[in-house]
Amino acid sequence: MANTPSKPAQYRALGLSTFAFTLCFAVWTIFSIIGIRISEDLGLSDTQLGLLMATPILTGSISRLFLGIWTDRYGGRWVFGILMLTTAACVYLLTFATTYLMLLVGALGVGLAGGAFIVGVAYTAAWFEPERQGTALGIFGAGNVGAAVTNFGAPFLLVAFGWESTAQIYATVLAIMGVVFILLAKEDPLAAERAGSKAKTFLEQMEPLRELRVWRFALYYFFVFGAFVALALWLPHFLIGVYGLDIKTAGIIAALYTIPASLFRILGGWMSDRFGARRVMYWTFGASVLCTFLLSYPPTDYVVQGIDGDIRFTLAMNLPMFVALIFILGFFMSLGKAAVYKHIPVYYPKHVGAVGGVVGMIGGLGGFILPLTFGVLNDLTGIWQSCFMLMFVIVAAALAWMHYAIRSAERVEWAANEERTDLPELASPQLFYPLNRKKPKEPLAPPPTAGQS
Repeated sequence: MANTPSKPAQYRALGLSTFAFTLCFAVWTIFSIIGIRISEDLGLSDTQLGLLMATPILTGSISRLFLGIWTDRYGGRWVFGILMLTTAACVYLLTFATTYLMLLVGALGVGLAGGAFIVGVAYTAAWFEPERQGTALGIFGAGNVGAAVTNFGAPFLLVAFGWESTAQIYATVLAIMGVVFILLAKEDPLAAERAGSKAKTFLEQMEPLRELRVWRFALYYFFVFGAFVALALWLPHFLIGVYGLDIKTAGIIAALYTIPASLFRILGGWMSDRFGARRVMYWTFGASVLCTFLLSYPPTDYVVQGIDGDIRFTLAMNLPMFVALIFILGFFMSLGKAAVYKHIPVYYPKHVGAVGGVVGMIGGLGGFILPLTFGVLNDLTGIWQSCFMLMFVIVAAALAWMHYAIRSAERVEWAANEERTDLPELASPQLFYPLNRKKPKEPLAPPPTAGQS
């Protein structure tokens, strides 16, 4: 960054974008609470409820691609503000829906709130120098705590006022923030560069997507973010079905998962700057494999034929143990979310919006596909824990692919007689985009002979 903005300007941009993203995320996950009441009113199956919860995630995921490109082109101030105002209108209109089909259509509009993530990433990254971008994006990403705001606060609004009024309150707050952001936010430091350069075509902005590395990052984010969103939506329903809790208690416990899975993203950004994103990703996937394996084990009765007769016992996870494992899972997923986005501004400094948009889109699609799949698995298998079985398969595959990629990268590094561990994979400098091929070193000049000076 040629001219680094002042720290007050950086903190102002970071604070506004983080608060705005928190509200957007709260709106994005609103169906995790009001969907339960709607399901009771309309008599929906688990598959139908999963589709209703997941539909906003679909719009929020797909829109990230285009919103990222628009942010690269026009800047985050106006894109972010207009996005919030548009989403607020969609949330308000949702309250006029009277059928399941109308609710699905309305949910598509509500999902625009999820596109705020990539707008905020591109806007925030433009304000900070590379060595501080990981921490800054970790703080911004903590806006995922908006899911906890919904899981904790929406049940009380739902019981007191009904789902329609709850949605109207959300729409009003988001509209106010949209106006405030346009008025108070400043143009990012890259605005002058955008104005003085020729606008890139869509194909030029999408050029980095030809690299397999981008799609590998997207797989990582499919789990650390997509599964986070899916569980944030699904947990209240899971807790009510498995442990017989009321909606208020289920919402509070779900918040115990979403809070660490959001706030500790700040720590993940700092750790990625301090220790390297490669190490953080190993911690994330390793711990997640263990947690999802334990959570996927359904209550089981055993009969052992003993010497004096059958010995019977049951293995089942009680509520305190479940809450503890969910907290741990949320903690490590938050570290992984920050680690994935740590290196996008480093690898693709001129394509943060486009590349980050694709990674965010694929991750967000996890938040669409997984809740729907959770509902289908429930209906097909009749096992509540089937959702964690699926998550175990996904994270184990991601860990295996990442480990293979890192080993492949190490062979490149060894051949170049160097070792770099600051990024998760393929960190050799000649592999950055655009490709920077090292020039051969100039041969050393021969030592001067006698009589030469």
